[in-house]
Amino acid sequence: MELRQLEYFVAVAEEQSFTRGAARVHVVQSAISAAIKALERELGAMLLDRSTKHVALTDAGAALLTKARITLQAAADARDAVGAVQGGLRGTVRIGTMTSVGLVDLAALLGTFHAQHPHVGIHVSAAPSGSQGLVEALSERRLDLALVSMPTTPRFAVDLLDIARVPIDLVVPNDHPLASPREVPLHDLTDVNFIDSPIGYGNRTIVDRAFADAGLARRVTMELPDIATVSDFVSHGLGVAFIPRFAIRPGAAVTVIDVTGTDLMWPMSLATPSDRRPSKAAAALFGLIRDSVRATP
Repeated sequence: MELRQLEYFVAVAEEQSFTRGAARVHVVQSAISAAIKALERELGAMLLDRSTKHVALTDAGAALLTKARITLQAAADARDAVGAVQGGLRGTVRIGTMTSVGLVDLAALLGTFHAQHPHVGIHVSAAPSGSQGLVEALSERRLDLALVSMPTTPRFAVDLLDIARVPIDLVVPNDHPLASPREVPLHDLTDVNFIDSPIGYGNRTIVDRAFADAGLARRVTMELPDIATVSDFVSHGLGVAFIPRFAIRPGAAVTVIDVTGTDLMWPMSLATPSDRRPSKAAAALFGLIRDSVRATP
């Protein structure tokens, strides 16, 4: 059994596709297919069900996946240890992020990190299922750290470093009946159409919980994965929205309304796994982000 075979297997399993898996590890599809078939012959078990539209794990494949991730992480840790002795960090750090993070200049931070540690590869990804998906990826060893919004206690073993808390505002089109007067109680919002993030996003969880705690229902007619675009949709009369204050597009034709009877705040945190020690590269990036946040007035 070779590390290369395990790497290919994990890539295909996580991408649920030989094509995407091959692209991820930068090899041709025939090579990744041959390597996994050889691994299956060596283990004497089918690891992947290829009969469906999307590649799926067999029971044997699901059992191997966790162990394969642990093995690959151990190999990466070994390479990091040797690299540290030879001088300078090496390896790869994998960071997950939300689609729009206006409170942290992630590009600038990663640029600084790259300048300090040029031999460390940086892999950035966003989860279409929001912060919940990012935390799950941390638990499955697919990420080393992630910027998340978790208003409730995560189901997985992660540590959260608080970065910021931002008010969540109600925005409506400028010509909406709610735009004047610019104050409304929460119970008056049950008959309007809402634009929101999909379930699993932190801001969606906070607003859903506020309505549920008040014994109220609301109508979500649009779900947008990029929170930065929500105010644009609102400005064109497609609904109203609760969004974190930093995500309101400057110049958008929207009015911010004060909602009485609730105090909605959007938390942002840096999440790391609590059930394993980070690689030296991941620890260095964590320290850079932490120190940057602490230095911000």
